[in-house]
Amino acid sequence: MANELLTVLEYIEQERGISRESLIKALETAILTASRKSIHPASELKVKIDPPTGKIQAWAVLEVVADNPNCDQLLITRAKERFPNVKIGDKVDWEVTPGNFGRIAAQTARQTIIQQLRKAEKENVQEEFAERVGQIINGTVRRFEGGSIIIDFQKAEGIMPAKEKIHEEQYMPGDRINALLINVDINSAGPSLIVSRATPEFVIKLFEREVAEIHDGVVKIMGIAREPGRRTKIAVRSEDPRIDPVGACVGIRGTRVRNITDELGNERVDIVPYDDDLAKYAANALLPAKVQSVEIDEDKHELMVTVNEDQSKIAFGRKAQNVRLSAKLIGWNITLKNESSERIAPPSIAEQLKTAAAKLAKDIGVSEETAFKLVNNGFVTVDGIRAADRSALLAIDGIDTAEIEQALEALQK
Repeated sequence: MANELLTVLEYIEQERGISRESLIKALETAILTASRKSIHPASELKVKIDPPTGKIQAWAVLEVVADNPNCDQLLITRAKERFPNVKIGDKVDWEVTPGNFGRIAAQTARQTIIQQLRKAEKENVQEEFAERVGQIINGTVRRFEGGSIIIDFQKAEGIMPAKEKIHEEQYMPGDRINALLINVDINSAGPSLIVSRATPEFVIKLFEREVAEIHDGVVKIMGIAREPGRRTKIAVRSEDPRIDPVGACVGIRGTRVRNITDELGNERVDIVPYDDDLAKYAANALLPAKVQSVEIDEDKHELMVTVNEDQSKIAFGRKAQNVRLSAKLIGWNITLKNESSERIAPPSIAEQLKTAAAKLAKDIGVSEETAFKLVNNGFVTVDGIRAADRSALLAIDGIDTAEIEQALEALQK
Protein backbone atom coordinates (compact mmCIF):
# COMPACT_ATOMS: atom_id res chain seq x y z
CA MET A 1 0.00 0.00 0.00
CA ALA A 2 2.79 2.42 0.96
CA ASN A 3 4.76 1.98 -2.26
CA GLU A 4 1.60 2.14 -4.38
CA LEU A 5 0.45 5.29 -2.61
CA LEU A 6 3.82 7.00 -3.10
CA THR A 7 3.76 6.14 -6.80
CA VAL A 8 0.27 7.59 -7.23
CA LEU A 9 1.13 10.74 -5.26
CA GLU A 10 4.26 11.31 -7.32
CA TYR A 11 2.37 10.87 -10.59
CA ILE A 12 -0.39 13.28 -9.59
CA GLU A 13 2.13 15.83 -8.36
CA GLN A 14 4.06 15.79 -11.64
CA GLU A 15 1.29 15.29 -14.20
CA ARG A 16 -1.59 17.21 -12.65
CA GLY A 17 0.32 19.92 -10.77
CA ILE A 18 -1.38 19.15 -7.44
CA SER A 19 0.96 19.47 -4.46
CA ARG A 20 1.75 16.33 -2.49
CA GLU A 21 1.12 18.21 0.77
CA SER A 22 -2.49 19.06 -0.14
CA LEU A 23 -3.16 15.49 -1.28
CA ILE A 24 -1.71 13.98 1.89
CA LYS A 25 -3.76 16.33 4.07
CA ALA A 26 -6.96 15.40 2.21
CA LEU A 27 -6.14 11.69 2.42
CA GLU A 28 -5.52 11.88 6.16
CA THR A 29 -8.89 13.54 6.73
CA ALA A 30 -10.77 11.10 4.49
CA ILE A 31 -9.15 7.98 5.93
CA LEU A 32 -9.88 9.16 9.47
CA THR A 33 -13.54 9.79 8.61
CA ALA A 34 -13.94 6.43 6.87
CA SER A 35 -12.25 4.33 9.55
CA ARG A 36 -13.00 6.15 12.81
CA LYS A 37 -15.09 3.28 14.22
CA SER A 38 -12.41 0.69 13.57
CA ILE A 39 -9.52 2.74 14.97
CA HIS A 40 -10.30 3.60 18.60
CA PRO A 41 -13.24 4.92 20.64
CA ALA A 42 -11.29 8.03 21.69
CA SER A 43 -12.89 11.35 20.72
CA GLU A 44 -9.67 12.96 19.48
CA LEU A 45 -8.01 10.93 16.73
CA LYS A 46 -5.38 11.63 14.11
CA VAL A 47 -4.29 9.85 10.95
CA LYS A 48 -0.79 10.57 9.72
CA ILE A 49 0.84 9.66 6.40
CA ASP A 50 4.61 9.73 6.40
CA PRO A 51 5.55 11.61 3.16
CA PRO A 52 8.92 9.86 2.60
CA THR A 53 7.62 6.30 3.12
CA GLY A 54 3.86 6.48 2.53
CA LYS A 55 3.22 4.61 5.78
CA ILE A 56 -0.21 5.30 7.28
CA GLN A 57 -0.68 5.32 11.07
CA ALA A 58 -3.48 6.28 13.44
CA TRP A 59 -3.03 8.10 16.76
CA ALA A 60 -5.34 8.87 19.66
CA VAL A 61 -4.79 11.83 21.96
CA LEU A 62 -5.17 10.35 25.47
CA GLU A 63 -4.92 11.82 28.96
CA VAL A 64 -2.65 9.97 31.39
CA VAL A 65 -4.44 8.88 34.60
CA ALA A 66 -3.59 6.81 37.70
CA ASP A 67 -6.51 4.36 37.46
CA ASN A 68 -9.97 3.68 35.99
CA PRO A 69 -9.27 5.05 32.49
CA ASN A 70 -12.13 5.77 30.07
CA CYS A 71 -11.90 5.77 26.27
CA ASP A 72 -10.05 9.11 26.22
CA GLN A 73 -7.59 8.15 28.97
CA LEU A 74 -4.52 5.95 29.43
CA LEU A 75 -3.07 4.31 32.54
CA ILE A 76 0.23 5.85 33.58
CA THR A 77 1.83 2.44 33.92
CA ARG A 78 1.15 1.72 30.27
CA ALA A 79 2.02 5.23 29.15
CA LYS A 80 5.48 4.93 30.71
CA GLU A 81 6.22 1.99 28.41
CA ARG A 82 6.57 4.49 25.59
CA PHE A 83 7.02 7.79 27.41
CA PRO A 84 9.24 7.24 30.49
CA ASN A 85 8.95 10.87 31.64
CA VAL A 86 5.18 11.17 31.36
CA LYS A 87 3.16 12.45 34.36
CA ILE A 88 -0.46 12.12 35.43
CA GLY A 89 -2.54 14.75 33.61
CA ASP A 90 -0.30 14.83 30.54
CA LYS A 91 -1.77 14.20 27.09
CA VAL A 92 0.06 11.87 24.74
CA ASP A 93 -0.27 10.78 21.11
CA TRP A 94 -0.85 7.03 21.38
CA GLU A 95 -0.60 4.92 18.24
CA VAL A 96 -3.79 2.93 17.69
CA THR A 97 -3.36 1.70 14.10
CA PRO A 98 -5.71 -1.32 13.70
CA GLY A 99 -4.70 -4.56 12.01
CA ASN A 100 -7.04 -4.16 8.99
CA PHE A 101 -6.12 -0.54 8.51
CA GLY A 102 -4.31 -1.08 5.19
CA ARG A 103 -7.40 -2.37 3.38
CA ILE A 104 -9.65 0.43 4.69
CA ALA A 105 -7.02 3.06 3.93
CA ALA A 106 -6.46 1.76 0.40
CA GLN A 107 -10.17 1.89 -0.50
CA THR A 108 -10.59 5.34 0.98
CA ALA A 109 -7.39 6.63 -0.61
CA ARG A 110 -8.60 5.71 -4.10
CA GLN A 111 -11.92 7.49 -3.63
CA THR A 112 -10.28 10.51 -2.03
CA ILE A 113 -7.64 10.86 -4.73
CA ILE A 114 -10.37 10.95 -7.39
CA GLN A 115 -12.33 13.55 -5.42
CA GLN A 116 -9.25 15.63 -4.75
CA LEU A 117 -8.23 15.48 -8.38
CA ARG A 118 -11.60 16.87 -9.38
CA LYS A 119 -11.49 19.51 -6.68
CA ALA A 120 -7.92 20.54 -7.49
CA GLU A 121 -8.68 20.66 -11.19
CA LYS A 122 -11.67 22.92 -10.49
CA GLU A 123 -9.50 25.18 -8.31
CA ASN A 124 -6.86 25.28 -11.04
CA VAL A 125 -9.55 26.26 -13.52
CA GLN A 126 -10.70 29.04 -11.19
CA GLU A 127 -7.15 30.31 -10.88
CA GLU A 128 -6.46 30.02 -14.61
CA PHE A 129 -9.67 31.55 -15.95
CA ALA A 130 -11.10 33.88 -13.26
CA GLU A 131 -9.33 36.91 -14.71
CA ARG A 132 -10.39 35.98 -18.26
CA VAL A 133 -14.13 36.39 -17.66
CA GLY A 134 -15.36 38.85 -20.28
CA GLN A 135 -12.68 37.80 -22.78
CA ILE A 136 -12.87 35.68 -25.92
CA ILE A 137 -11.41 32.19 -25.54
CA ASN A 138 -10.85 29.54 -28.18
CA GLY A 139 -11.60 25.83 -27.91
CA THR A 140 -12.58 22.67 -29.74
CA VAL A 141 -16.11 21.29 -29.96
CA ARG A 142 -16.22 17.92 -28.18
CA ARG A 143 -19.84 16.79 -27.99
CA PHE A 144 -23.46 17.91 -27.61
CA GLU A 145 -25.68 17.52 -24.54
CA GLY A 146 -29.33 18.55 -24.44
CA GLY A 147 -28.90 21.35 -26.96
CA SER A 148 -25.71 22.64 -25.32
CA ILE A 149 -22.23 22.44 -26.83
CA ILE A 150 -19.44 20.96 -24.71
CA ILE A 151 -16.11 22.59 -25.59
CA ASP A 152 -12.55 21.61 -24.74
CA PHE A 153 -10.46 24.63 -23.75
CA GLN A 154 -7.36 22.48 -23.11
CA LYS A 155 -7.02 23.29 -19.41
CA ALA A 156 -10.76 23.09 -18.75
CA GLU A 157 -14.05 21.98 -20.20
CA GLY A 158 -16.68 24.56 -21.06
CA ILE A 159 -20.34 24.60 -21.98
CA MET A 160 -22.29 26.85 -24.30
CA PRO A 161 -25.96 26.55 -23.24
CA ALA A 162 -28.59 26.50 -25.97
CA LYS A 163 -29.68 30.06 -25.18
CA GLU A 164 -26.09 31.31 -25.62
CA LYS A 165 -25.73 29.86 -29.13
CA ILE A 166 -26.32 31.69 -32.37
CA HIS A 167 -29.44 29.77 -33.43
CA GLU A 168 -28.56 28.91 -37.02
CA GLU A 169 -24.91 28.04 -36.45
CA GLN A 170 -24.00 24.38 -36.83
CA TYR A 171 -20.89 22.68 -35.46
CA MET A 172 -19.30 19.26 -35.65
CA PRO A 173 -17.02 17.59 -33.08
CA GLY A 174 -13.47 18.79 -33.71
CA ASP A 175 -14.49 22.25 -34.99
CA ARG A 176 -12.63 25.23 -33.55
CA ILE A 177 -14.88 27.77 -31.85
CA ASN A 178 -14.49 31.25 -30.35
CA ALA A 179 -16.77 32.34 -27.51
CA LEU A 180 -16.98 34.89 -24.73
CA LEU A 181 -16.28 33.55 -21.24
CA ILE A 182 -19.20 34.79 -19.13
CA ASN A 183 -18.75 32.76 -15.92
CA VAL A 184 -16.49 30.31 -14.11
CA ASP A 185 -18.51 27.83 -12.02
CA ILE A 186 -16.37 25.40 -10.01
CA ASN A 187 -19.19 24.28 -7.71
CA SER A 188 -21.27 22.36 -10.23
CA ALA A 189 -20.49 18.83 -11.35
CA GLY A 190 -20.37 19.69 -15.05
CA PRO A 191 -18.07 21.90 -17.11
CA SER A 192 -16.65 24.87 -15.22
CA LEU A 193 -16.54 27.45 -18.01
CA ILE A 194 -19.79 29.03 -19.22
CA VAL A 195 -19.40 30.68 -22.62
CA SER A 196 -21.58 32.57 -25.07
CA ARG A 197 -21.67 33.65 -28.68
CA ALA A 198 -25.13 35.24 -28.45
CA THR A 199 -24.36 38.00 -25.95
CA PRO A 200 -23.78 41.54 -27.34
CA GLU A 201 -20.53 41.67 -25.35
CA PHE A 202 -19.13 39.02 -27.71
CA VAL A 203 -19.46 41.48 -30.61
CA ILE A 204 -17.89 44.26 -28.52
CA LYS A 205 -14.87 42.07 -27.80
CA LEU A 206 -14.56 41.21 -31.50
CA PHE A 207 -14.41 44.92 -32.31
CA GLU A 208 -11.82 45.47 -29.58
CA ARG A 209 -9.75 42.66 -31.09
CA GLU A 210 -10.03 43.79 -34.70
CA VAL A 211 -10.01 47.60 -34.33
CA ALA A 212 -6.78 48.96 -32.84
CA GLU A 213 -8.39 52.36 -32.22
CA ILE A 214 -11.04 50.76 -29.99
CA HIS A 215 -8.45 48.65 -28.17
CA ASP A 216 -6.37 51.80 -27.52
CA GLY A 217 -9.39 53.85 -26.37
CA VAL A 218 -9.28 56.38 -29.22
CA VAL A 219 -12.61 55.12 -30.54
CA LYS A 220 -15.27 54.21 -27.98
CA ILE A 221 -18.30 51.95 -28.28
CA MET A 222 -21.25 53.92 -26.92
CA GLY A 223 -24.03 51.38 -27.38
CA ILE A 224 -24.97 48.08 -28.95
CA ALA A 225 -28.19 46.25 -29.83
CA ARG A 226 -28.16 42.73 -31.17
CA GLU A 227 -30.36 39.94 -32.47
CA PRO A 228 -27.85 37.07 -32.59
CA GLY A 229 -27.25 35.58 -36.00
CA ARG A 230 -29.32 38.22 -37.74
CA ARG A 231 -28.26 41.80 -37.15
CA THR A 232 -26.30 44.05 -34.80
CA LYS A 233 -26.24 47.82 -34.49
CA ILE A 234 -23.27 49.39 -32.75
CA ALA A 235 -22.70 53.10 -32.05
CA VAL A 236 -19.18 54.53 -31.91
CA ARG A 237 -17.55 57.87 -31.27
CA SER A 238 -14.00 59.17 -31.60
CA GLU A 239 -11.99 60.93 -28.91
CA ASP A 240 -9.75 62.32 -31.66
CA PRO A 241 -11.48 64.66 -34.19
CA ARG A 242 -8.99 63.56 -36.84
CA ILE A 243 -10.22 59.95 -36.73
CA ASP A 244 -13.48 58.84 -38.32
CA PRO A 245 -14.91 56.26 -35.85
CA VAL A 246 -17.05 54.46 -38.42
CA GLY A 247 -14.23 54.33 -40.95
CA ALA A 248 -11.84 52.98 -38.32
CA CYS A 249 -14.26 50.16 -37.53
CA VAL A 250 -14.96 49.33 -41.16
CA GLY A 251 -11.26 49.25 -42.06
CA ILE A 252 -9.55 49.50 -45.42
CA ARG A 253 -11.90 48.00 -48.03
CA GLY A 254 -14.07 46.74 -45.19
CA THR A 255 -11.52 44.21 -43.94
CA ARG A 256 -12.07 44.81 -40.23
CA VAL A 257 -15.84 44.57 -40.19
CA ARG A 258 -15.69 41.67 -42.67
CA ASN A 259 -13.55 39.70 -40.24
CA ILE A 260 -16.17 40.31 -37.57
CA THR A 261 -19.14 39.35 -39.73
CA ASP A 262 -17.30 36.21 -40.86
CA GLU A 263 -16.81 35.22 -37.21
CA LEU A 264 -20.52 35.83 -36.61
CA GLY A 265 -21.63 33.64 -39.50
CA ASN A 266 -22.43 36.61 -41.79
CA GLU A 267 -24.55 38.35 -39.19
CA ARG A 268 -25.18 41.88 -40.47
CA VAL A 269 -23.37 44.59 -38.50
CA ASP A 270 -24.41 48.25 -38.79
CA ILE A 271 -21.83 50.73 -37.46
CA VAL A 272 -23.35 54.14 -36.75
CA PRO A 273 -21.84 57.36 -35.37
CA TYR A 274 -22.90 58.28 -31.84
CA ASP A 275 -24.13 61.84 -31.20
CA ASP A 276 -24.93 63.65 -27.96
CA ASP A 277 -27.88 65.21 -29.76
CA LEU A 278 -30.65 62.63 -29.34
CA ALA A 279 -32.39 63.55 -32.60
CA LYS A 280 -29.17 63.16 -34.61
CA TYR A 281 -28.35 59.95 -32.77
CA ALA A 282 -31.77 58.51 -33.65
CA ALA A 283 -31.31 59.48 -37.29
CA ASN A 284 -27.91 57.78 -37.32
CA ALA A 285 -29.32 54.70 -35.60
CA LEU A 286 -31.95 54.25 -38.32
CA LEU A 287 -29.34 54.18 -41.09
CA PRO A 288 -29.33 53.19 -43.91
CA ALA A 289 -32.74 54.92 -43.95
CA LYS A 290 -32.71 58.70 -44.47
CA VAL A 291 -34.72 60.57 -41.84
CA GLN A 292 -36.60 63.82 -42.46
CA SER A 293 -37.11 64.88 -38.85
CA VAL A 294 -37.21 63.65 -35.28
CA GLU A 295 -39.63 64.91 -32.63
CA ILE A 296 -38.88 64.11 -28.98
CA ASP A 297 -41.69 63.38 -26.49
CA GLU A 298 -40.01 63.39 -23.08
CA ASP A 299 -43.20 62.43 -21.21
CA LYS A 300 -43.74 59.25 -23.26
CA HIS A 301 -40.01 58.63 -23.71
CA GLU A 302 -40.79 58.37 -27.40
CA LEU A 303 -39.31 59.63 -30.65
CA MET A 304 -41.60 60.45 -33.57
CA VAL A 305 -39.48 59.98 -36.69
CA THR A 306 -40.65 61.27 -40.06
CA VAL A 307 -39.36 59.66 -43.28
CA ASN A 308 -40.18 59.93 -46.96
CA GLU A 309 -42.50 57.27 -48.32
CA ASP A 310 -39.70 55.69 -50.34
CA GLN A 311 -37.58 55.42 -47.17
CA SER A 312 -40.28 53.98 -44.94
CA LYS A 313 -39.61 50.36 -45.85
CA ILE A 314 -35.86 50.77 -45.22
CA ALA A 315 -36.44 52.54 -41.91
CA PHE A 316 -38.87 49.90 -40.77
CA GLY A 317 -36.70 47.03 -41.96
CA ARG A 318 -37.49 43.38 -42.56
CA LYS A 319 -39.85 42.20 -39.83
CA ALA A 320 -39.37 45.59 -38.07
CA GLN A 321 -35.75 44.70 -37.37
CA ASN A 322 -34.17 48.05 -38.20
CA VAL A 323 -36.52 50.16 -36.10
CA ARG A 324 -36.53 47.60 -33.28
CA LEU A 325 -32.73 47.50 -33.01
CA SER A 326 -32.49 51.28 -33.34
CA ALA A 327 -34.86 51.69 -30.39
CA LYS A 328 -32.82 49.23 -28.32
CA LEU A 329 -29.61 51.02 -29.26
CA ILE A 330 -30.68 54.48 -28.12
CA GLY A 331 -33.02 53.35 -25.33
CA TRP A 332 -36.12 55.19 -26.58
CA ASN A 333 -39.35 54.02 -28.19
CA ILE A 334 -39.45 54.95 -31.88
CA THR A 335 -42.57 55.57 -33.95
CA LEU A 336 -42.16 56.00 -37.69
CA LYS A 337 -44.48 58.10 -39.81
CA ASN A 338 -44.41 59.41 -43.37
CA GLU A 339 -44.80 63.03 -44.39
CA SER A 340 -48.58 62.72 -44.40
CA SER A 341 -48.39 61.98 -40.64
CA GLU A 342 -49.50 58.41 -41.20
CA ARG A 343 -47.84 55.96 -38.86
CA ILE A 344 -45.98 53.26 -40.74
CA ALA A 345 -44.77 51.24 -37.76
CA PRO A 346 -46.29 50.02 -34.54
CA PRO A 347 -45.97 52.62 -31.76
CA SER A 348 -43.65 50.57 -29.55
CA ILE A 349 -41.31 47.61 -29.53
CA ALA A 350 -43.68 45.76 -27.21
CA GLU A 351 -46.52 46.07 -29.72
CA GLN A 352 -44.25 45.05 -32.58
CA LEU A 353 -43.31 41.91 -30.69
CA LYS A 354 -46.93 41.26 -29.81
CA THR A 355 -47.96 41.52 -33.47
CA ALA A 356 -45.19 39.18 -34.56
CA ALA A 357 -46.13 36.73 -31.79
CA ALA A 358 -49.81 36.75 -32.80
CA LYS A 359 -48.89 35.90 -36.40
CA LEU A 360 -46.48 33.17 -35.34
CA ALA A 361 -49.05 31.67 -32.96
CA LYS A 362 -51.54 31.39 -35.80
CA ASP A 363 -48.95 29.99 -38.23
CA ILE A 364 -47.66 27.17 -36.02
CA GLY A 365 -50.69 26.56 -33.80
CA VAL A 366 -49.45 27.58 -30.35
CA SER A 367 -50.70 30.02 -27.75
CA GLU A 368 -49.70 33.68 -28.08
CA GLU A 369 -47.84 33.38 -24.78
CA THR A 370 -45.64 30.58 -26.18
CA ALA A 371 -45.25 32.44 -29.48
CA PHE A 372 -44.18 35.60 -27.63
CA LYS A 373 -41.41 33.68 -25.88
CA LEU A 374 -40.28 32.27 -29.21
CA VAL A 375 -40.20 35.73 -30.81
CA ASN A 376 -38.35 37.17 -27.82
CA ASN A 377 -35.66 34.56 -28.36
CA GLY A 378 -35.29 35.29 -32.07
CA PHE A 379 -37.60 32.61 -33.52
CA VAL A 380 -39.89 34.84 -35.56
CA THR A 381 -40.96 32.81 -38.61
CA VAL A 382 -42.19 29.34 -39.48
CA ASP A 383 -39.02 28.73 -41.49
CA GLY A 384 -36.97 29.83 -38.49
CA ILE A 385 -38.79 27.33 -36.28
CA ARG A 386 -38.28 24.53 -38.82
CA ALA A 387 -34.56 25.28 -39.11
CA ALA A 388 -34.02 25.67 -35.37
CA ASP A 389 -32.44 23.06 -33.16
CA ARG A 390 -35.25 21.31 -31.28
CA SER A 391 -33.28 21.38 -28.03
CA ALA A 392 -32.73 25.13 -28.37
CA LEU A 393 -36.49 25.68 -28.57
CA LEU A 394 -37.18 23.46 -25.57
CA ALA A 395 -34.45 25.22 -23.57
CA ILE A 396 -36.20 28.62 -23.68
CA ASP A 397 -37.04 29.75 -20.15
CA GLY A 398 -40.66 29.09 -19.21
CA ILE A 399 -41.62 27.63 -22.60
CA ASP A 400 -44.50 25.17 -22.79
CA THR A 401 -42.58 22.10 -24.01
CA ALA A 402 -45.75 20.15 -24.81
CA GLU A 403 -46.94 22.91 -27.15
CA ILE A 404 -43.55 23.11 -28.83
CA GLU A 405 -43.39 19.34 -29.33
CA GLN A 406 -46.88 19.36 -30.85
CA ALA A 407 -46.04 22.30 -33.12
CA LEU A 408 -42.82 20.69 -34.34
CA GLU A 409 -44.63 17.44 -35.09
CA ALA A 410 -47.26 19.34 -37.08
CA LEU A 411 -44.60 21.25 -39.04
CA GLN A 412 -42.84 18.01 -39.93
CA LYS A 413 -46.04 16.61 -41.36
